[in-house]
Amino acid sequence: MPNIVVLVKQVPDTNARIVVNGDRVDLSAVKKVMSPYDEFAVEVALQHREAAGGEVTALTVGGSGADKVLKDAKAIGVDSIVRIDCEDTLDSNALQNVLSSVVAELGAEVVYCGKSAADTGAGSTGPGLAERLGWASVSNAINVSFGGEITAEIPSTGGATRYAVPMPAVISCDKGGLKVRKPNVKGIMQAKKAQVDVRSVNHPASSVTVVNHTMPPAKPAGKSYEGGAAASEVAQLLRDEANVI
Repeated sequence: MPNIVVLVKQVPDTNARIVVNGDRVDLSAVKKVMSPYDEFAVEVALQHREAAGGEVTALTVGGSGADKVLKDAKAIGVDSIVRIDCEDTLDSNALQNVLSSVVAELGAEVVYCGKSAADTGAGSTGPGLAERLGWASVSNAINVSFGGEITAEIPSTGGATRYAVPMPAVISCDKGGLKVRKPNVKGIMQAKKAQVDVRSVNHPASSVTVVNHTMPPAKPAGKSYEGGAAASEVAQLLRDEANVI
């Protein structure tokens, strides 16, 4: 029965309005949620447990505020919740280092994570973690099945490619046809009482720092046309400006 770890991250709500105050993003009034692709990873981890037994541990990095996403994962059905206590902002290298040490401590045989985080979009955590652990790795899995080994489907030109992935492995999950389960009342009540296993890990200094943030340029005003007489001009604009035809 496999020991399964799923990585979850607390990010700003993707529907929130982001404001730059000075040269920094102001998140003081923004609701924090689990990164959407991590929700798919949690679902795959639970399906793996249902197919092969074992236990699922949700793992995150952050301060006490990050306990919320762990409790959300617990409400959905994970067995244990672990937080690596760290208030610092870590670059990819530092983050993957602390994750790899705790994943090894937990005795994991397979790790699931989202294909990328909603706040950074880097998509490096899964492959980088696998590199540090010396494990097999597959990214952008849209369908995962379980037997003696993991079978993962990855989008490819004209369809999907199916890979047999030996454990131990790190699988980065995309949406695909997954439908994420919702917590029930029992799960929510259990999550409220659940104890977070907080661990401290020494991490290397981040080598990348954010200098400042700027908002993207405002989109130009739209153009509207009426009547058949404008068809040729619209076609020209679609070809020359929008590059869609």
